Amino acid sequence: METRTRAALLVPSVALTAALFAAPAVALQESPAHTHIGHVATAFGRTPDGSGLLATASGDADVALQHIDLASRDTSNLEWMQTHAAHVLHAVDPGQLEGGPGSGFGLIAAAEGIAQHIELAAGSDGASDAVGRHAVHVAAAARAVAERAREIAGLAADVDSAPEYSTAEGLTGRIRTLANQLREGADLNGDGQIGWGDGEGGLAHVEQHLGFILEAEGL
Repeated sequence: METRTRAALLVPSVALTAALFAAPAVALQESPAHTHIGHVATAFGRTPDGSGLLATASGDADVALQHIDLASRDTSNLEWMQTHAAHVLHAVDPGQLEGGPGSGFGLIAAAEGIAQHIELAAGSDGASDAVGRHAVHVAAAARAVAERAREIAGLAADVDSAPEYSTAEGLTGRIRTLANQLREGADLNGDGQIGWGDGEGGLAHVEQHLGFILEAEGL
C-alpha cells in the first residue's frame, strides 16, 4: 500500500493512568516475574522509544482512532478515506507499509507482546498468586485487542483497494466501530456488560488488571 501524506498528522498524547507507570525501573527488576511485568508497564527495549508495551499499544490505538475519525469526516471523497485508512493501517500493523503516524511498533505487536510477557511473568519461578490470577485477565483482554486490530488492518487494506467511495464508506464505518472498541472493549454476548474475557476485553481491562498486579506486588 502506498503511503499518502495529504493530511497533517497529529499524534495525540497517550492518556494513561500516571500511577500505573510510576513504578521505579529498579523495583521491577527484583525478580524474573517483575522483569516481565516491567516490559508491559514501564519499559521494553524493542519499542521505538523504549516505552512499555501497554503505553505503546495505547498510543497506537489512539492514532488509529484519530485517523478513522478523520476518514469519516468526508465519506464522499475516496482519496481522503484511503489516505487516513493508510494511517490507521500504519498504527496497527506498520509492517504493511512504509511511513505513517504510528509508533512504528504497531498495536497488534504491542498487544500480543503484552499477553506474552504477562504470561511469562505468571510462569516465572516465585511468581505470586496475584500475578498468576490477574495475568489471565490481562492476557485475555490484550489478545482481544490484537484480534480487533487484525480485523482493522484487513479492512483498512480493503479501503485502499476500494473501487468507489460508497464501498470505502461502509468499510470505514466498520473500522470506526472496531477502533472505538479498542479501549473499552465490546459486549459481544449481549448481557449488558463488557468483561475482560470471551473476546470482549479492551485496553481499559489490561490497564485495570495490570494495576491490580502492581498494587499486589508493591510496585
